Amino acid sequence: MFSHKGKTRTEKHNLAIASLLSFVAGLVNVVGFFSVNTLTTNVTGHFAFFVDEAFHRNIYLAFNAAFYVFSFFAGAFFSSFVVEIYLRRRENLMYVIPTLVEAFILIGFGLSGSWLVENNPDIVAFALLFAMGMQNALVTTISNAVVRTTHLTGLFTDMGIEFSQLFFYRDRANRVKLLKSIRLRLTIIWMFFAGGIAGGYLHSEFGLNALLFGAFLLLAGLLLDFIKIRILLRRHANNV
Repeated sequence: MFSHKGKTRTEKHNLAIASLLSFVAGLVNVVGFFSVNTLTTNVTGHFAFFVDEAFHRNIYLAFNAAFYVFSFFAGAFFSSFVVEIYLRRRENLMYVIPTLVEAFILIGFGLSGSWLVENNPDIVAFALLFAMGMQNALVTTISNAVVRTTHLTGLFTDMGIEFSQLFFYRDRANRVKLLKSIRLRLTIIWMFFAGGIAGGYLHSEFGLNALLFGAFLLLAGLLLDFIKIRILLRRHANNV
């Protein structure tokens, strides 16, 4: 799921990572919004707020909105920087550090974020945007930009294009390719929605502690990948 990159990735790998990470993103999106009334998985709206506040010369609010955007960028930069380092050393571990950092952010703010929500909610928003920037950059790199999980605008655009192409591409090869791509995008949308529903319910019961469930899913995904790698290495050693 995580450890395959490039030509070694299959549709099954992309569906698995899309399901896991889009569910986590949907959960973070809703929990973050319910907790601090701020979008925490994309920056399009924040850029609009930045321009609006800058136009009205509300310097503090403009800076705040700009830092939301920068937090997402910083997360994407950090994730990609780590991936590039590991690509040159141990490619099969390139996903571990960004995923662990994301999980630890969710754990840290899940356990202590309630105090920050009351005293400095922007810190929570900055951290969650950083985590989602990391996640989006990681899955984009691993899947060669086939999978994106933190926001839906591009997905609906691409899916609209692909649905229209079904009326024009009649040969079997192109139709199979289009249907596989549509299935992947529908999976991401559905799992993002499911994560949002789960996040809304968990937040109503546990508040910001709901982020711990997202962290658990990320760590479980890492553990599953580690077990699979160990099994494959053992089989390879036995066949040599």
